[in-house]
Amino acid sequence: MLNLDNALEITDFYQVLFDNKKIDLGEITQTRLDESFNFLKDFSRNKIIYGVNTGFGPMAQYKIHDEDKIKLQQNLIRSHSSGAGALMEPLYVKALMLARLNTLCLGKSGIHRSVAETLSTLINKEVTPVIFEHGGVGASGDLVQLAHLALVIIGEGEVIYKGKRRGTSVVFKELNIQPAEIKIREGLAIMNGTSAMTGIGIVNLIYSERLLSWAVFCSSVINEIVEAYDDHLSEELNSSKLHPGQQKIARKMREHLVDSKLTRDRNDHLYSNGADNNTFFKEKVQEYYSLRCVPQILGPVLDTIDTSLKILIEEVNSANDNPIIDVETRHVYHGGNFHGDYVSLEMDKLRLAVTKTSMLAERQLNYLLNSKLNDILPPFVNMGKLGLNFGMQGAQFTAVSTTAENQMLSNSMYVHSIPNNNDNQDIVSMGANSANMTKKVIENSFEVLATELATIIQALYFLNFNEKLSSATKSKLEKLREIIPQIKEDRPLYEEITNLKEFLKNNEAY
Repeated sequence: MLNLDNALEITDFYQVLFDNKKIDLGEITQTRLDESFNFLKDFSRNKIIYGVNTGFGPMAQYKIHDEDKIKLQQNLIRSHSSGAGALMEPLYVKALMLARLNTLCLGKSGIHRSVAETLSTLINKEVTPVIFEHGGVGASGDLVQLAHLALVIIGEGEVIYKGKRRGTSVVFKELNIQPAEIKIREGLAIMNGTSAMTGIGIVNLIYSERLLSWAVFCSSVINEIVEAYDDHLSEELNSSKLHPGQQKIARKMREHLVDSKLTRDRNDHLYSNGADNNTFFKEKVQEYYSLRCVPQILGPVLDTIDTSLKILIEEVNSANDNPIIDVETRHVYHGGNFHGDYVSLEMDKLRLAVTKTSMLAERQLNYLLNSKLNDILPPFVNMGKLGLNFGMQGAQFTAVSTTAENQMLSNSMYVHSIPNNNDNQDIVSMGANSANMTKKVIENSFEVLATELATIIQALYFLNFNEKLSSATKSKLEKLREIIPQIKEDRPLYEEITNLKEFLKNNEAY
């Protein structure tokens, strides 16, 4: 049981999202919620508090009478439930829900405790609101996406339950779930935050870490395939550059290749055996950059993931709505904690890093498929009859096309602000857009990596290096060969590559 009395870590998200760990609000959290709610209820008497007794946005100049306060919150939720486009996948919605629940439970929002109770029940019972990808602009929060969450919390709208889209009221009755009560500012508090972009972003980071580990795996195996010299991975070379990501990638590749009988020591070849008598070396003195510079290319990716993870965990443990209720100082502070620039910028950076990962995979794929480059494999790793059969030729087109899409999607959303809301929101973050675009780039990158790995498997069939391969390569090879057997006669590959992609997404490389 995950107790929300403590700050969340990425491991907590993983356990709730992938292991279905249940949530408990905790006694400290319940006390915080009650104190915050009771303070706001008393403090807001005879004072003007945004979103409690005023309209919203440009309409904040209008005072709301006491008898209309509940209707005000309902109107906000219903009017902003206007999302469009594709439905967010339940995994990402669940991450959004946990992110929103955690920030509300900090006791800085003045909500009635029933909001947290209903939201935690929805998470525990695997009921996810119908939320659309297109919506808020990421300042004044992810208003539209979170409005759909709020709509369900008050018992309206639609949910996904057991894979089916159903009316909220029907599912609530079936599961005996009580809608949350609206008392003061519950609608605004649920909607006015960064939890959509943050929830999507955290899932993006989990998948990015897995993608990176498979990129390291593929890069290591290619070093075996080409019998590369090992000094480009040496501790001595990589420690002479001070970036931790580069050093970690090089170390992971050394660990992968530690018992390989294929990678070579330069001392045994080019540094000995009468090298001075040669005027031309048929074999390359150094490998192509896509093989030799992997630590320098994937190191920044690792450092970017680590930085983004730190920022997003800070965000999810922050109060990110407006106004902020501070029980300790007995005051209400108006500001802009709903602004999603921190998350938007990190998603832009992550998207660039993941795109570069797909570009590396595409170049490594090209190296394996081009016999004039590798000089050890048949064209397109074609083990059939050249001219009659095609091997991996067709799959390369898809990988190149997908990588090109990633490159276009890597344009920044962080700097793409469009004023709206009668210019009240005159500069915005577009954080949810950035997170969704990053999600797409990660999905694309798994496709490219699956095609690369399918080609690696075919190359290993051809070279028959089985006894010389590292134990790290062998540990995965049998399962991978079950997914995509040897290609001698041409066959449609789309199902096998799709299955390989799903294996990569759902399993760790190491």
